[in-house]
Amino acid sequence: MRDCILAFDIGGTRIKYGIISDEGKLIKSESIPSQNNLGPELLYRTLADSIEKIKASNLCELKAIGLGLTGGVDQDVGVVLLPGKFNQLEGFPIVSMLKDHFHVPVYADNDGRLAAYAEKYYGSAQNKDWAVIITIGTGIGSGVIIDGKIIKDPHLMFGTQLGHLIINKDDHQTCLTGNVGTGEIFCSATALALQVRNAIQRGVPSLLAKDYYDNPFTIDFHKVTDACRLGDKLCKAELSVWINNLSVVLINSVHCYAPEIIILSGGATLASDLFLDQLNTIVNKQVFRYPRNEPVEIVVSNMQEYAGVMGAAAMVMEKLKV
Repeated sequence: MRDCILAFDIGGTRIKYGIISDEGKLIKSESIPSQNNLGPELLYRTLADSIEKIKASNLCELKAIGLGLTGGVDQDVGVVLLPGKFNQLEGFPIVSMLKDHFHVPVYADNDGRLAAYAEKYYGSAQNKDWAVIITIGTGIGSGVIIDGKIIKDPHLMFGTQLGHLIINKDDHQTCLTGNVGTGEIFCSATALALQVRNAIQRGVPSLLAKDYYDNPFTIDFHKVTDACRLGDKLCKAELSVWINNLSVVLINSVHCYAPEIIILSGGATLASDLFLDQLNTIVNKQVFRYPRNEPVEIVVSNMQEYAGVMGAAAMVMEKLKV
């Protein structure tokens, strides 16, 4: 029976996981609700049940487990800095619990940094020494490659906080960092959904108005982008606002890290046909870099929703080789 790695990308809305072969091939993948408001014990049981199911399937011999988590992540503990976003997960020893249960190596890292691993080993950054990877989902994650290396620091966060850059200090909305007006507030997939919900609540006409009044929580990013394709004026207008906000984060990333390429991943990129061209135009019109008029390449990951899973697997493979 061949060896494999089981990799998890644990987001605010969904847990995506995959079985990855030693050759880096995704053998099987699945997505389940994360239920992040119900606490870390349920998260642990969900992961453990998934692992047990994979082991019982006899598809492969489990060699190690990789975890992609949001916030500041200690590889031997799990999340150590994430106030409030995933209920009580901060400080919960999920890594050691899984090690003790399954008796295999378990490694964890920030999900944005793992997206950088995915692109460096399997994606669009394989031949790039300078790259920024931005994940757009429930929040905004990031990873950065400088001079061929995925950057890390003693405080666990360097390169993973582009979503926490302040892009509008005058805004009143508070980020989990305690700041106001951050990129995550304005540029996540959640942000676009909230923009549309707020506008419908104010009485702006929309194809989504009936759905909103039946249950406002059904208005999510994908429903908004579907409405854009149907020509909904409100959704298209709010999408343009969202694109402009996202462009600010990308422009700042160029000025911070001088990437050859910016790679976008995460669930929101499934609608990239609606925003990628406009985003490229805005960013490359406003960046300050040399040589002048040389555009920054902005692309969508070829792994899109499963970049975090592939990155967790790549991180584990790198650890096991040491």
